[in-house]
Amino acid sequence: MNTKKKILLVEDHPIFRLGLAELINQEADLIASGESKDVDSAIKEIESVTPDLIIADISLKHSDGIDLVRHVKKHYPHIPVLVLSMHDEYLYAQRALHAGAKGYIMKQEAMESVVGAIHHVLAGKVYLNDSVKEHILSNITGTSDIRKKSPIDQLTDREMQVFKLIGKGYSSREIAVRLFLSIKTIGTYRERIKTKLNLKHANELVRCAVHFEKTGQVTTIPE
Repeated sequence: MNTKKKILLVEDHPIFRLGLAELINQEADLIASGESKDVDSAIKEIESVTPDLIIADISLKHSDGIDLVRHVKKHYPHIPVLVLSMHDEYLYAQRALHAGAKGYIMKQEAMESVVGAIHHVLAGKVYLNDSVKEHILSNITGTSDIRKKSPIDQLTDREMQVFKLIGKGYSSREIAVRLFLSIKTIGTYRERIKTKLNLKHANELVRCAVHFEKTGQVTTIPE
């Protein structure tokens, strides 16, 4: 009888995905039993594989890992999701947890920590490293160090979603279609993002969004 826990990998970088799969398959009680590169294919894989746990990158090529977390929480609440990210943990950990994730791990530490994180989450616990725990507790108690805060913390989840899609190269019309919103609404979100990030014009917004998508850092990119 096969008692291995099935892990579905949702990651759009094939080499990193292969590395994770090999690491997982070395464990006697785990098996990487499905792979996807975006949210749509992941949803199909969930039906086919019926995984015990999903590992999802927060930044996928044509979609957003947070959307997958929300979908799983709504339709498959018994399947925990462990979120991977290359981005600053202070920017995304709380967003991921609010969406329903059961753990958050930085890609830089994934190869060293992912197996322990998987077992932690499969045991019914929430996995966070010590620095993320401290940051979240500081936010709750109101003692967070302002120097660690980023302007992007001001963005709502929807504004963040629009910002990330701008960084991926989508036009306002394309974003409107993807999010089932009007172009006018997307324009409103763009203006709010510019205000919150202190950006002066559309080109600056695009450069900032592209830079963030590549580096996970928010900065004004000079002309």
